[in-house]
Amino acid sequence: MEPEPEQVPGSVYVDVEKMPWQPTAFPGIDIKILFQEPDGEGFTAMFRAEPGARLPMHRHLGVEQTFILEGSLVDDEGVCTAGNFVWRHPGSVHEAYTPDGLLGIGIFQQPNEFLEMDGNDG
Repeated sequence: MEPEPEQVPGSVYVDVEKMPWQPTAFPGIDIKILFQEPDGEGFTAMFRAEPGARLPMHRHLGVEQTFILEGSLVDDEGVCTAGNFVWRHPGSVHEAYTPDGLLGIGIFQQPNEFLEMDGNDG
């Protein structure tokens, strides 16, 4: 007789409001990891940034999808405003900033590769 398979719930509910914001390596930018692939590098996160916060030059190793809930995200290719969505191709390189602050959700196939390690480089 085979053992019964372990029951795994079909849904995992995340109380985002109770999760603490975690600082990132970049001043003025905090993150909440909502989902992490158990056997991979992919993750979904909520992030917030203070007005003027900057993500230095980085490369997208996988597709990145971003939905802006509040504020805006700006790079040299355009502006993503509240209620809008942008996705980036693997291999794309850019830096981004927020003139007015933002709250957003990002879905990453892989973490970004940062080419500058602090916001003061280049």
